[in-house]
Amino acid sequence: MIEQLPIIILIAPLFGALLIGLVGLRDYRVCFPIVISALGVSFTAAVVTAFRVFANGPISYFIGGWEEPLGIGIALRIDAINAFVLIAIAIVVILAAISSIRPIGEKDTEKTPYFYILFLLLCVGLFGITITGDAFNLFVLVEVSSLSSYGLVAIGSSRRCKMAAFNYLIMGTVGASFYLIGVGYLYLRTGSLNMQDIHTIISVNESVATSRAVVTGFAFILIGTWVKMAFFPLYGWLPNAYSYAPSSSSSILAPLMTKVSVYVMIRVMLSVFGFEWIFSHSGWNTLVVILAIIAILSGSVMALAQREIKRMLCYLIVAEIGYMVGGAWLADTNQWGLTGAIYHILADAMMTLCLFLAAAIFAKRLGATQIQDLGGLFQKMPLASIGFVIGALGMIGIPPTSGFFSKFFLIRGGIESGHWGFVAALLISSLVNAVLFFRIFEIAFFGKKPVDSHDPTQDHRDDHEEEPVANVEVPLHSLLPLLTAAALVILLGLCSGPIAELIRTAFEAVPSVVSNLR
Repeated sequence: MIEQLPIIILIAPLFGALLIGLVGLRDYRVCFPIVISALGVSFTAAVVTAFRVFANGPISYFIGGWEEPLGIGIALRIDAINAFVLIAIAIVVILAAISSIRPIGEKDTEKTPYFYILFLLLCVGLFGITITGDAFNLFVLVEVSSLSSYGLVAIGSSRRCKMAAFNYLIMGTVGASFYLIGVGYLYLRTGSLNMQDIHTIISVNESVATSRAVVTGFAFILIGTWVKMAFFPLYGWLPNAYSYAPSSSSSILAPLMTKVSVYVMIRVMLSVFGFEWIFSHSGWNTLVVILAIIAILSGSVMALAQREIKRMLCYLIVAEIGYMVGGAWLADTNQWGLTGAIYHILADAMMTLCLFLAAAIFAKRLGATQIQDLGGLFQKMPLASIGFVIGALGMIGIPPTSGFFSKFFLIRGGIESGHWGFVAALLISSLVNAVLFFRIFEIAFFGKKPVDSHDPTQDHRDDHEEEPVANVEVPLHSLLPLLTAAALVILLGLCSGPIAELIRTAFEAVPSVVSNLR
């Protein structure tokens, strides 16, 4: 049974979505137990598999009738790097699911089964993206998660949700098309879709490595992943998609979609092309780091100009993507940037989850969607406010939060590689974040405007959200995920040393890492 755990990670949420389609459409009350059961099985399987990987090394799992590269099947591969990402995804989706529960007796529950079906299909895609070893199946799983995310954005009742989902769909389709074209170029030149096989062929065959088809394929794949992760200047779809989406949808999309896309880029760099090929044949590392610097600065400045809470957080995501992309492309000289990028995927997922869950609570319970609406918040909702503060301190980079240590690794990588512009951008971004969040703290502590004065002209609700209520007591199903996410932000920081060491050790098992990094 234990040998089948990799596929159980994928099958459990897929079966859960099917079960909701069969029985949940008749009675929405069975949806949540099905979701929690399915995600619980996936989480358990992911944790056990991860510990097996940490103890015994990478695990390969193949589904299909014939062996790769000629056969048809699904190749799964779990190593120490994607094991961390896999656990992070499992934790985030469980916490987001708990926060999304609709109490029995709530009105407007007709969309609940459809929401949870899309939710579970999104989980299937995200889990699969993390552990697949096949370049084409990666495309399929990316599209499974993308199509689910379009539906989660569009499930809201407002017209803005539909328009944001449409724009998201267009840009997502463009990104997926670029990625697929790139995979097609690689297949034409190498004759394989298995990531390890492609890497081996590129490594041993100089004519293939230097061919125009391989270079073009890499360019298309890179641009496709940039569109998916909303990397500068391809971020235009993100602010509307995540800020207009229902709070229950944005709480799952914002922490994971862009971070998993960054992981896809890193996985392709590591397992398909290899850093030696990338930095010796593309020569793009300086350009990408410059784009990352611009992304960091522009995202931070645009966040500072926002008045709406969720929209402000969306622009912070743009800056955070710059952190991770820039760190990954510092790997031409040292491991610290890449270590920081992978560690920041974990840290930022928890910090973003924490902040979006808090924003959802403020909107649902108080109707507070604008920063100026948060006056007196700490007196009325102290526990929820604590969760928000911890997430904000992580974004600023205050120890002992995980945000401090991820930025430390990234800054060290920038210093050792000589990219002082990247270092300066990180420090400026942290300063801007401090100004941004301490402004919110001031309003929440000392602001006089009552937070329960809801503006009826602002329609941020949807059919899966609660009406703003006068009673500001936060229900347990909302408070528990928020405080758990806040605790994880601190716990990741306290465990930063062992985690970073495991990540760095994992590089030794990846043949594609350039030799001078070891």
